[in-house]
Amino acid sequence: MPIYHQLGKIPHKRHTTFKKPDGSFYYEELFGTIGFDGMSSLLYHEHRPTQVKEILNKKSVAPKIARENNIQSYRLRGFQIRPEDDYLDSRKAVLVNSDVSIILSAPRKSIRDYFYKNTDADELIFVHKGSGKLRTFMGNIDFKYGDYLLVPRGMIYIMDFDTEDNRLFIVESNRPIYTPKRYRNWFGQLLEHSPFCERDIRRPSELETYDNKGDYIVKVKKQGDLFDMVYARHPFSVVGWDGYNYPYAFSIHDFEPLTGRVHQPPPVHQTFETDAFVVCSFVPRLYDYHPEAVPAPYNHSNIDSDEVLYYVDGDFMSRNDIEAGHISLHPAGIPHGPHPGAMERSLGKKDTQELAVMVDTFKPLMITEEAMAIADESYYKSWLE
Repeated sequence: MPIYHQLGKIPHKRHTTFKKPDGSFYYEELFGTIGFDGMSSLLYHEHRPTQVKEILNKKSVAPKIARENNIQSYRLRGFQIRPEDDYLDSRKAVLVNSDVSIILSAPRKSIRDYFYKNTDADELIFVHKGSGKLRTFMGNIDFKYGDYLLVPRGMIYIMDFDTEDNRLFIVESNRPIYTPKRYRNWFGQLLEHSPFCERDIRRPSELETYDNKGDYIVKVKKQGDLFDMVYARHPFSVVGWDGYNYPYAFSIHDFEPLTGRVHQPPPVHQTFETDAFVVCSFVPRLYDYHPEAVPAPYNHSNIDSDEVLYYVDGDFMSRNDIEAGHISLHPAGIPHGPHPGAMERSLGKKDTQELAVMVDTFKPLMITEEAMAIADESYYKSWLE
């Protein structure tokens, strides 16, 4: 999110000496993307951030593919994903391609004995159930039901949960995730027609700084493997930073829907984008106000993208048998639309209370073994009259 932010202590000029009260130095780090061309921040550490004592275990966390070339529509019963105590063990990839992994997670415990860093992907974590605090080396962010947490690649973080009943929908992107370009002017400011504004973006606060020496495990994800790296200093050693590359939160409840006289297409719900997929938020809103409008979505062909819809809460008007936590997959190449009777039921309705997250990918998605374990394989027949 291109908003300048500053936290903690920083020197007057970048790339100049920055001394501690005792005369020794803080150490500068550029935390940037796309070489030196993308968003970046400058971090200042108590000690060099490069001190790795040892690399211990390595294990594969690559998803196991069950259906590589798929043309079948599926419903996945997401709440059937089994809760796990450990945050990383709880993450189950269900739909993947070379650009994105869609993950379901039901962690019971906070991270206590390690830190986590994903070096390959930005993580967009949607909080379906639970609350707590995202703790990072750039500061902390409180989260609750309905929050999107955008964690940039390379961020060292831990998750603190308030309870053991947590459900997360995670979009792991190998491309940087941005707010849609059409919502921003040439300076990067969100425009008046944007469904959210800078006031809705919650940036890090509560910078935790530790000047501790020891053996700190950082679990690092790289190219489908998880490495246990031993840091010689506490990973949260940042005394201050400024820039544009940092984690932030945005609540789906702060998304302001765009409506019209007739049914609006899915891009009006767009919330995030990459050059490989988009993320949309469906929120409670008034229906179309043409006297003969059909509130239900029209049948449409997925010619260029796979459509994934994660159902969060409320009344899912276009579906006959969908519950919270379900995922529908409608692959490219075939049309889909409202279930039989849904169009007729929608006539005359004034509003909807639905809450859902949609991911449209421009490359086909593969279905994992974890997904097939919770799949309704007869879903594709549910349009038969």
